[in-house]
Amino acid sequence: MAAEQRGRRSEGDREERGNNRERRNERRTDRRADDRNTYVERVVTINRVAKTVKGGRRMSFTALVVVGDGNGTVGVGYGKAKEVPAAIAKGTEKAKKNFFKIPRIGTTIPHVVQGEDAAGVVLLRPASAGTGVIAGGAVRAVMEAAGVHDILSKSLGSSNVINIVHATVAALKKLEQPEAVAARRGLPVDRVAPAAMLRARAEYEAKEREDAELEAKREENEAAAAGVGA
Repeated sequence: MAAEQRGRRSEGDREERGNNRERRNERRTDRRADDRNTYVERVVTINRVAKTVKGGRRMSFTALVVVGDGNGTVGVGYGKAKEVPAAIAKGTEKAKKNFFKIPRIGTTIPHVVQGEDAAGVVLLRPASAGTGVIAGGAVRAVMEAAGVHDILSKSLGSSNVINIVHATVAALKKLEQPEAVAARRGLPVDRVAPAAMLRARAEYEAKEREDAELEAKREENEAAAAGVGA
């Protein structure tokens, strides 16, 4: 009798542990799905590399990944693994650890900037609304992830995409808001930034506030309609 009770208890414990494990896996899957929905991920390049060891060549893959929230936050990561999906996953995790914020004026950048990394040199210029991203694939991936929709760019150095991406990141890290430049120089903002830039930023911020108010009103109407239906 005692042996049967112990057997039933151990079987029940195993089932409970199995259920807890399934719930944890479901939570992890939900978190990963939320991250994928939240962030913009771009795989810039995948390379196959080989390491010569005593027993022969050991093959693996590398992946350069750009991740951003599409709203001024972006990061770059480089992953290496024996399989392509694992390399991309490692690159994505490293990119999230390297997040940084970039200043924007509406849908473009505040000023002309040039970034350098190794042999890569990238020049970025602000553009008016509606211009789009005039850039190559590597720079375009960074801009899309960062949420910059209007910009002109030119690569002045190496054509290696890894160098270009890191040079683009170096350029974005040099960007400053007009207020920061004005404070450093001890001048008013209108003496530092062009009037057209300040006007465009004011118009963009007004449009953002209007869109936020409309969205809040729409959600309020939906909630009211759901309450009436209930």
